[in-house]
Amino acid sequence: MGKLTIGTFSSLVGSLSLDFSVKLAEAAVKKGHKVDFWMSGNATMLAKKGQKAFKDYSFLAKTIQDLIATGNFQICACEACAEARGYHKEDCPDGFIRKSMDWYLASTFDADRVLHIGGD
Repeated sequence: MGKLTIGTFSSLVGSLSLDFSVKLAEAAVKKGHKVDFWMSGNATMLAKKGQKAFKDYSFLAKTIQDLIATGNFQICACEACAEARGYHKEDCPDGFIRKSMDWYLASTFDADRVLHIGGD
């Protein structure tokens, strides 16, 4: 199996790129691939503890925790994007990392495929 690097660059309102990216990562991990998942911009909202599920509202925290538990999934939030939105290192759930964009770029070099999603 291979390694997939996904960069998610969600826009402000009404973007489904984050939901799509997580579902794509989940499908890849289920098929046995390793996934490095980069969050930038508003996608960094996943890097906040204490999120709650509401009926008919996107809730990705459980899916992300399940993916982390597989050992084939790494998730990294852009440190600057998170700080700008008030998400500090101590606010991150277990298994999340925060780095500069160098982490994402380094991941792309040894990936079999790279998908850059969003940025609209």
